[in-house]
Amino acid sequence: MLPFGKLADNYGRKRIYATGLSLYAFSSLLCGFGQDVEWVLLWRFVQGAASAMIFGTGVAILTSVTPSQKRGAALGLAAACVYIGLTLAPVIGGYLTETWSWRAVFLFPVPLITVLLILIKFGLKGEWKNDEVASFDWRGSCIFAISSTSLVFGFSHLPSLYGVCLLLLSVATMVLFVIHQSRHKSPLIRVQMFRESRVFSMSLGTSFLMYGSNFPLAFLLSLYLQVVQGYSPAQAGQILLIQAFSMVFLAPLSGRLSDKIQPRFLATIGCGIVACGFLVLSQMTNNTDATYIGVSLLLIGIGFGLFSSPNNNAIMGSVQERELGVASASLNLARMIGNLFGMSIVNLLVHYYLGDNKIVAEQTPALMKTLSFAFHISLMSVILATILSAIRGKTGQPVS
Repeated sequence: MLPFGKLADNYGRKRIYATGLSLYAFSSLLCGFGQDVEWVLLWRFVQGAASAMIFGTGVAILTSVTPSQKRGAALGLAAACVYIGLTLAPVIGGYLTETWSWRAVFLFPVPLITVLLILIKFGLKGEWKNDEVASFDWRGSCIFAISSTSLVFGFSHLPSLYGVCLLLLSVATMVLFVIHQSRHKSPLIRVQMFRESRVFSMSLGTSFLMYGSNFPLAFLLSLYLQVVQGYSPAQAGQILLIQAFSMVFLAPLSGRLSDKIQPRFLATIGCGIVACGFLVLSQMTNNTDATYIGVSLLLIGIGFGLFSSPNNNAIMGSVQERELGVASASLNLARMIGNLFGMSIVNLLVHYYLGDNKIVAEQTPALMKTLSFAFHISLMSVILATILSAIRGKTGQPVS
């Protein structure tokens, strides 16, 4: 996402976005006609690159076409669309797989993306890019790729020595990347941005902590509801939807409010409500009923709905116009790395408490220890995010 964010600032955010959509449709089509798993995995990798082009520029385009006094409302609507997509996608995917086959899941987006590309071609007029094209930092991109790849593979192999070595490599190359960026004339991301804007750096840190705490939630509660409480997968899914629905309704409202109220106030209140939700969850027992879990998910959903749009508004409002693509990519990068960290911690806890044992009712005591530890870690993470959000400072208009 970071290299594509820089390319979008140089050559056009709409161009990179539309190219990403086209590449995603093409790779999805080839996945759908794949004859073996290696073929599917190859084109799934291409889909990942295409997704980076889409997610690294989408918020930047929104910010470019929206007046600053209405930016929060636009970002709130975008967040609501994301939550609606995350809510509907599993349902649609299950229906397609059951009615036709897994191939339909890959073929389904192709006509939708085709319609989107037509709308972009004829409905989204103009282009948004910098007046001067800066040279592209290929060396920095390679260093960043090595660091990111080592991070992902390192976490997936923990707690083995191989995984630890990969993580050390990731840290070392990230330090090298920061040094390289600080000295390069046209860096992928100006590390000075983090020093120049306290709002930018702390808002990204808050995003990392919040998404890291929330990402494993559905996985852990799904296990609890099915293994401990005996619910079916469909019933467990319906309970978990409570969080997504509350986020859908609140994200546009909080985004609109963040145009009138300092975003940090709304985001901090949201973090506090999420903390209350995790505090409730941390008291779960073997006999906790679905209503108790539903209330906790409602609290977390309300909190995240209040947090996400204002926090995004603060990030995009704290950078210069010529760096909106990089800011958009950084926003999504913080979220994804937070997700990676959160899931990796849960993976370690599952390995420690459950090992290679099959997760069945007989493993309930070990599973409950895993859940309790994970929810307490999430609670501490959200409390830290609340503090960062509160002290980030006032969001002002960046210098163009």
